Amino acid sequence: MAEQASNGGPQAAQRNGQAEETERQTILVVDDEAGIRKGCRRVLEAEGYEVLLADTAEQGLDLLRARPTTDLVLADLKMPGLGGLELLAQAKQIAPETVCAVITAYATIETAVEATKRGAYDFLTKPFTPEELLRVVGKALERSRLLRERNRLQVERESRLLEIATEQSRMRTIINSMADGVLVCNADDELVLYNPAALHVLEHLPAGRRVYRLGEVLSSAKLFEMIGDASEGRKRLTQEIQMNGAGQWVLADVSPVVDERSSQFLGTVTVLRDISELKKVEQVKAQFVNMVAHELRSPLAAVDGYLSIMQQGLVTQPEKQTEIIGRSRDRIKALLDLVTDLLDVARMEAGTVLREIEPQAVAGVAGQVLELMEPVAEQRHVALEANIAEDLPRIEADKEEIVRLLNNLVSNAIKYNREGGKVTISAAQDGPYVKLTVSDTGIGISEDGLNRLFSEFFREKRPETAYITGTGLGLSIVKRIVDFYHGRITVDSQPGEGSTFTLWLPCKYEAVEVAA
Repeated sequence: MAEQASNGGPQAAQRNGQAEETERQTILVVDDEAGIRKGCRRVLEAEGYEVLLADTAEQGLDLLRARPTTDLVLADLKMPGLGGLELLAQAKQIAPETVCAVITAYATIETAVEATKRGAYDFLTKPFTPEELLRVVGKALERSRLLRERNRLQVERESRLLEIATEQSRMRTIINSMADGVLVCNADDELVLYNPAALHVLEHLPAGRRVYRLGEVLSSAKLFEMIGDASEGRKRLTQEIQMNGAGQWVLADVSPVVDERSSQFLGTVTVLRDISELKKVEQVKAQFVNMVAHELRSPLAAVDGYLSIMQQGLVTQPEKQTEIIGRSRDRIKALLDLVTDLLDVARMEAGTVLREIEPQAVAGVAGQVLELMEPVAEQRHVALEANIAEDLPRIEADKEEIVRLLNNLVSNAIKYNREGGKVTISAAQDGPYVKLTVSDTGIGISEDGLNRLFSEFFREKRPETAYITGTGLGLSIVKRIVDFYHGRITVDSQPGEGSTFTLWLPCKYEAVEVAA
């Protein structure tokens, strides 16, 4: 190679300027000829490169191991010991991003093919000029730069894909954990994401698919129409929708998704909140208002009418006055019973009921209730009968609650009985329970009524019950009391054949071993 070297020029100036800002590119020259090594160093350092020299392949590999970030290796093919082809193969393992070019005085097609297989990028044929050296070096370093940039972008891409996958996994975990149903649709009305809470509005989800046509899998036509309106109008819509299931309601909130930069419509997100329980509460409130309006207005209007008659002096006979006062007191007592029931239910729901739990004798409580209800039974010509077993174990309970429980059952048995009918109270031990039975010969309960019997404010509407007053809270209070003491209650009834309420309350007892 000629000994002349480039000492300046635009490329050198550019290299020198860049050296202040970035790290210099490194070139390793491996050749057994000292003149080649020195000539390459002089030319390349003048261009601003960092040059490493080695006179054997083994020494070159050691330098490469120490500096695996080397950008370019210029290696002679024919050297004592390890040859250039072997150096190429090992260099790719040590520094995969390093570009290799070969220097040879024996350039043949076979040599070129073999060197290319070993990873050589270009050739320099001896002797070569500085311009030829710089041309090959420039191309090889550009190749090295592109290779490193490609690898950097690939690593960055994989990192971003991992971040995206992690974010998607996090988002899916959050959505799947939500109690509200979530439906995500793209701009083509395709369902691309949903969570388990939304499955109650989806059907016919074919296995193996990740995207579904919304109209094919959405069970509610109303919800499908609402999502379509939000997509078309690009506006948020909120509406209560009754689903196909009986009594199932959802509050649907559909929001369009629009890219802020391009204003492109991307799809919709629908959030479904189950409001079935709220609807039931609203229904109960409506029943309560209707019941209060009727149960309060009717007796108050009657009492007001009686007092008006008395005030105007239209009734002067003492017997008639006594009758009117008695009727007024009956109406007021019904109002007091309603207020008492409402307060009991409110306290039970709030958990503020004060109970004095003590052993209670069932026979004594039943006798107290029968004595209390005797005048009412005589007035309606209903006979009361008791069949209480002796030596019953005591139950651990609050006496007032047990009295209220039996009083409600016996009161209903009398009110819904026939004139000349009978009400029977029975009590016996049944294993760890005291079994109480209240049966009557009254009008009975329909099958639909049995299903709703213990609901608050429920009163069966039949011609036979048209003139029977009540709040519809008595049996719900009975059920709450029985549940509190870990008991159970059943009802056996047929319309026109009477009803039997059977309840079991836990008691303290000792199992008796029967001798063989």
